[in-house]
Amino acid sequence: MQTMFATIGGELRHLTLPSPDEHALPGIRWGMFDELLTPAFWRGQAWQHELLGTSNRLRLGRTLPEEVAACLLGGYGMTADLGLQAYARLRDRGLLCGKPSVNALERSLSEPFAFRGGTRHYRFPRQKAQYLAGSLEHLIDFDEPNDDLALRDQLAQLPGIGPKTASWIVRNHRASNRVAIIDVHILRAGRHIGLFLAEQNPQRHYRVLEGAFLRFASALETGAGMLDSLMWDYMRRLPNGSKQRARGHSDDQLDLFAIDKTRRVH
Repeated sequence: MQTMFATIGGELRHLTLPSPDEHALPGIRWGMFDELLTPAFWRGQAWQHELLGTSNRLRLGRTLPEEVAACLLGGYGMTADLGLQAYARLRDRGLLCGKPSVNALERSLSEPFAFRGGTRHYRFPRQKAQYLAGSLEHLIDFDEPNDDLALRDQLAQLPGIGPKTASWIVRNHRASNRVAIIDVHILRAGRHIGLFLAEQNPQRHYRVLEGAFLRFASALETGAGMLDSLMWDYMRRLPNGSKQRARGHSDDQLDLFAIDKTRRVH
């Protein structure tokens, strides 16, 4: 086995993990917890965040329509910061209640946003305005089901919302561990450890990829919602070269993520 130590709030804590050569899932070894992107690494990061109480709050909106808007305005081709700025602008202008017009939404999305010392424009404002207007109209008399998967399936029928965005909404709105957001960052992390096959992609194999991810989270004894969020955040910040050279990482690269770490292998 291997033991990971972390100093949390001035107190030394420890986590016992299986030995690096044991399998978390068939064909997937645990690896070392201080080796980037291994199952043991992800378990150790989740454990530290569990102790700190971080990464628990994932909800972006106060209501389901607001959560739909926040997730629909983000996603593919959009930085997280810009998507959240667009959501906040529409929310603050009262455009996420009732049945806003496509023109009103498009006008607000077309105005430039302050971004990293300059300005930046939101991509495809008219298309997103059309999707959002249509989705918000459908939600006016929406009867929200109790089951998370049923809610995801119904949301996936709304304009501009596919299984990934629908899962994102449900994960955030319900703090659900029954869905996973399989985007490019999660896909890369999963392929790195052999969880996903190279030929599998979210457009054609979403449910298969999601099922594999949920089994992985269960094997790590970590909530799928937290694990998905952590992996997404870490992978988007990790330099591309480090993703490819994860086995030969430097201590500086590891320190980007680890709160504190000490290794002991038995």
